[in-house]
Amino acid sequence: MTIFYLVRHASCNGLGEKLWGRREGVCLTENGKAEARQLAERFREVKLNAIYSSPLERARETAEAIARLGGFEVALSDAFNEIDFGNWTGRSFAQLAGDERWRSFNTRRSITSIPGGESFLDVQARVVAELKRLSLEHPDERVAIVSHADVIKAAIGYAKETPIDLLQSIEIAPCSVTVLIADKYEIRVK
Repeated sequence: MTIFYLVRHASCNGLGEKLWGRREGVCLTENGKAEARQLAERFREVKLNAIYSSPLERARETAEAIARLGGFEVALSDAFNEIDFGNWTGRSFAQLAGDERWRSFNTRRSITSIPGGESFLDVQARVVAELKRLSLEHPDERVAIVSHADVIKAAIGYAKETPIDLLQSIEIAPCSVTVLIADKYEIRVK
């Protein structure tokens, strides 16, 4: 059985104000760097076997803080990348509030497409496929994965058999950790 520690990246510039999506160059704030160091300390007792990260800077910086204390290399995985928010990337939440498609996306993600982006169903499919692959590659090991709130929600939704449209009720705070257990048959929340 593989134990996955799904970590949301630490606080970054514009957190709660902008939908950064896959925009490059969004880094941790000083507070975020402190959060990442504190999180790394919590992982000292876990005895990780591997660390994977979204390729985006804010996730990599968080993963590298954990890796430094454990002497690991961070493996990048596109499967754990942020949702491709297409035309919404970089817009403020205040700007998006007036967009009917944005409101629809936040209530009916299962059927609402992101203009120029990817569907939430596609996000869930790529995340789950990678978790299954990694569970075979790391049997009976502990693996940290640093990613993004919606990507983690997609994994939780699959593990808990929760409809996609209900996932917005789940809060994934910066530097939070969600634990999943996987084997070749199933993925579940620990």
